[in-house]
Amino acid sequence: MVSLRQMVCVSVAMLAMSTLARAEDGFPFGTEMTLEALPQPGSKRIPNIEIGDNGEVVLELWCKGGKGQFSVAGNTVIFMPGPIQDRSCPPARAQADDELVAALGSVETWKRQGDVLTLVGPKPLRFRVNGN
Repeated sequence: MVSLRQMVCVSVAMLAMSTLARAEDGFPFGTEMTLEALPQPGSKRIPNIEIGDNGEVVLELWCKGGKGQFSVAGNTVIFMPGPIQDRSCPPARAQADDELVAALGSVETWKRQGDVLTLVGPKPLRFRVNGN
């Protein structure tokens, strides 16, 4: 027969595990993520974003860099780009950077599965949490 104490312990453990699972699938504030993409020809660089605890973003793109801000409510997300540094990029990389910033600006919702964040919009973007 199961005691009341055992039932309470099991219930508390299940609640803690479900809360932890939800936290892992929440918006990844306070993390650095890399775009799931191949490098541009002649480069090993792949865009990454660093998302601060309050949604502030540092972007390192194919060539350019800059800042922005994520605003999140439920599964809705808005990205507002800030100043982007040109850095004298080759035309193909500059165009890829501009397209990526435009794609970030057009996202509408997000979903997360483990270490993968998908920003959903006209052009879905998949980012993976950087490991240590």
